[in-house]
Amino acid sequence: MGRLRILAGKEVCAILEQHGFVKVRQRGSHVVMQLSVDGKTTTVPVPDHRELKIGTLLSIIRQSGIPRSEFE
Repeated sequence: MGRLRILAGKEVCAILEQHGFVKVRQRGSHVVMQLSVDGKTTTVPVPDHRELKIGTLLSIIRQSGIPRSEFE
């Protein structure tokens, strides 16, 4: 596994959109992205900050189910 790079919220949203997630709503500085597959919905909140903390990014990766390598 490589090292995670520092990403902005907009960059994370773009990666999620490449994997089929759709921006559902935004309230304040948090964007809510969703993916619906086979009747199951995955919802991932993404802070719209200039730099996401590593723990926050790891949580987004875990919730989305997207391989970590996409964020490296």
